[in-house]
Amino acid sequence: MNKIKKMDRRRFIGTISATSAGMAISGLTPAFSKEAASNDLSTEFQSEENEAIQISTFDIDATPPVGSYLTYEPMIGSYDLGLRAKGIVLKGAGMPVVLCAIDWIGVNNESQDVFKQVLAASAHTLPERVIVHCLHQHDAPICDFSVEKALREVDVEPKLYDGTHQRAFLLRLSKAVENSLEKQQPVTHLGTGKALVSEVASNRRVLNEEGIVVATRFTTCTDPELRAKPEGLIDPELTLLSFWNEDKPLAVLTFYATHPQSYYRQGIACPDFPGIARFYRQLSVPDALHVHFNGAGGNIGAGKYNDGSHENRLILAKRLAEGMEKAWKNVTKKRIKPADLDWEALPVALPPRYDDAEWERRLNEAKEKPALADNFSDPIWVMRQKAGFRLALSCLRIGKTRVLFMPGELFVEYQLAAKNYRKDLDVSMAAYCDVSPGYICTKEAFLQGGYEVDVSIVAPEAEDILMDAIHKLLK
Repeated sequence: MNKIKKMDRRRFIGTISATSAGMAISGLTPAFSKEAASNDLSTEFQSEENEAIQISTFDIDATPPVGSYLTYEPMIGSYDLGLRAKGIVLKGAGMPVVLCAIDWIGVNNESQDVFKQVLAASAHTLPERVIVHCLHQHDAPICDFSVEKALREVDVEPKLYDGTHQRAFLLRLSKAVENSLEKQQPVTHLGTGKALVSEVASNRRVLNEEGIVVATRFTTCTDPELRAKPEGLIDPELTLLSFWNEDKPLAVLTFYATHPQSYYRQGIACPDFPGIARFYRQLSVPDALHVHFNGAGGNIGAGKYNDGSHENRLILAKRLAEGMEKAWKNVTKKRIKPADLDWEALPVALPPRYDDAEWERRLNEAKEKPALADNFSDPIWVMRQKAGFRLALSCLRIGKTRVLFMPGELFVEYQLAAKNYRKDLDVSMAAYCDVSPGYICTKEAFLQGGYEVDVSIVAPEAEDILMDAIHKLLK
């Protein structure tokens, strides 16, 4: 059996505890670089081959307190279901892998580094083997310690970037991950299934006959003419992975690409229709933790099927839940062993869209006019890239199954291309693992124009870099 020497977590938790008392994490860069963390931790683990894959699960409340900020305004209450953080820890050949999905709009920049370091310490693994994914609901918090620090340095109240709740939450999440290891169960089989989801997703970019974007069909679309337009390019397929101990289901992971909003800016913390669908499936298969991941939905939303009527939240949730149920009924199980499990992380540098002088100008302007706190986020991401920090692309491999974990609000074309590249494999994708680069468009999109292109801070050349990385991970 796998025997892993337990490492000392105090130096990680001590940092977070100190900042919970009101201190911002020092510096716009994390205390540990990837290379330093790897060198430091590698001496603290002693692992042997497992006789069986092991899994543990965790699930905690991620809802902030009333009065704290959601992404757009202060929170006045919580939806019945609240927000959740759910995930699994997988142990097989090599160090554990942590997959965590949170009902927040994003965990960005330095926050990604800190979350990964803390969860890695809790699971006795390396940060590069930790995924912190956000489903991107909009009536939910954002977490960016880099922006928080920048605002405090110019004596501006961080408001939505105040990380007090987020740090307290991270302490609880860390403990949940650590405690889950005491209830590991063997995994004997992996189940895979897929199904089509009807009348949920549609492409947000409405093109004319010349291939130019003439309108954006946002998630709430009140224009009947826009809703009457075709769905456009989407990935209608929901994919599902399930982990089993013989005939007992232990965990279910689902993947589907769309912006997860029906309506928002209510001041009510809400997991929206993906969270409701997930809850339906949790009730249907109560013995297995259900974790949902948002795919490459940067240019996808429910606008064709959603005029903003509040009743549509439940309608969309039921349609998504039906797709989850169909995929569950289509599951094919295969026996797996530790040698079937593998993990690879590939750091990449994405080129910023504008030159250095423009980013310096934007950062200085944000410091001079810090009332719009969001103005800090984009230049800080660029400066971190220039300082050597990289976005992580990762791939979980189990037999003929591949799960890609990608950054940003990725266009659906990347997800479709990955599936098409390896038709011989079961390929799933989760984007929104560090949303700090924002929309990551395709080269073609820059010729078409549109909202996502207008606000994107990533250059068109990113497509070649990401597709090359996807090919390497899928090989």
